[in-house]
Amino acid sequence: MSKIISVAETLSDPHTKVSSTSDNTDSTLDYQNPNYRYFVLGVLTFVYVLSFVDRQILNILGEYIIQDLQLSDGQFGALSGIAFAAIYVIAGIPVARLADIGVRRNVVAISLAVWSVMTALCGAAQNFWQLFLARAGVGIGESGGSPPSHSMISDIFPANQRATALSIYSLGVYGGVLIGYLAGGYLGAMFSWRVAFVVVGLPGVLIAIFLRLAVKEPPRGFSENQQKPHKDTSVPPFKKVLALLWSRSSFKHLALGCALHAFVTYGLGNFMPVFLGRVHQMPIEQIGLWLGLCSGLGGLAGTFAGGYLSDKLANRSGDLRWHLWVPLYSTVAAMPFYLATFLFIDNGLHAAMSWFLPAFIGGMYLGPCLSMTHGLVGLRMRAVSSAILFFVINLIGLGLGPFITGLTSDFLKPLYGDESIRYALACMVVVNAWCAVHYHLASKTLRSDLANAPQ
Repeated sequence: MSKIISVAETLSDPHTKVSSTSDNTDSTLDYQNPNYRYFVLGVLTFVYVLSFVDRQILNILGEYIIQDLQLSDGQFGALSGIAFAAIYVIAGIPVARLADIGVRRNVVAISLAVWSVMTALCGAAQNFWQLFLARAGVGIGESGGSPPSHSMISDIFPANQRATALSIYSLGVYGGVLIGYLAGGYLGAMFSWRVAFVVVGLPGVLIAIFLRLAVKEPPRGFSENQQKPHKDTSVPPFKKVLALLWSRSSFKHLALGCALHAFVTYGLGNFMPVFLGRVHQMPIEQIGLWLGLCSGLGGLAGTFAGGYLSDKLANRSGDLRWHLWVPLYSTVAAMPFYLATFLFIDNGLHAAMSWFLPAFIGGMYLGPCLSMTHGLVGLRMRAVSSAILFFVINLIGLGLGPFITGLTSDFLKPLYGDESIRYALACMVVVNAWCAVHYHLASKTLRSDLANAPQ
């Protein structure tokens, strides 16, 4: 407990403390300028890009790591999934609690420095367990990245722009995939997988310093009352936030829908470089280039489109259920494109290029779902509500998706040899149908749950 108090005191810098009237006044003036709001959104999005570069570089280097450390597909699935996700979800909620109490900007900066150093340390691993522990360290750092950032973004953008703003932030997922694949493919081919981890990890420490100096903490509730900072400084206990969310049928189904969506996208995406290298014999630098461009650009476009379409359709019709219908329709639409890539395309370059469409369609869910989650809770519940949603998403999606995919490939290996990864990936696609059912059920009660949300 004393350690937690000490960390909270560190994060609550007296010169930037949210409860300070003068600092709130200064930051209120800054955030009244749309250019500054978008500058902060841009910085936070770039930090999110770095988190996914550090998270995803393991995947492009997968075949090198499997061969060097003599790993099975199941072990690699654990490294790319549960090694990171287990710690990420455990640490995420207490760190988000600190963000709701203290200075969110500081939480993000410290977290960025931690995960950057731990990424670099991955390059020193000599066996499975050393790499497992280093990846767990990355998870500890990254647990403090998104929930505080989500809270800041929801404070500085009004509700009718929030899904778009959160989707712009969520572009970091695919921006990170794009850069991670390109950088990882080049560095892995020219040097080694160990050098790649060090080169992409350490620059994050400098960005953490820039974030701390350049970004001001926004006033709580700024978007709800742009003339003055929000006066309510009470922070609801975690149990109250959890009880509130779990009492809402829409959130339970939304969270399960997102988790199953992530189960598929992480399971398929994390093994896609292995699939192209093993089944189609593509060189790593070509995988990094073509898969990075197609998955990165497709995901970037789809993530923005998901938030923009949800806001546009909801604002035009007056029906907020479009924030769940867009993820629902896109989830179903992605299935035939996934199956075509794995089962019907026999050329590696064509398979990599075909990934643009499933990446585009599969990226349309996160911004709208985050927006609705924040709409269900009060102002000082937003970081914790994001952490709770990410707990479910990452435990089931990131934690189990790659692991189950790897185990399925190992199970099928005696029958199909190196082709086992092809059929394992195809099997995972059917989970999208289950995911769509939960989005549909969430839409049934969304309007009544939003109407009863605390202010």
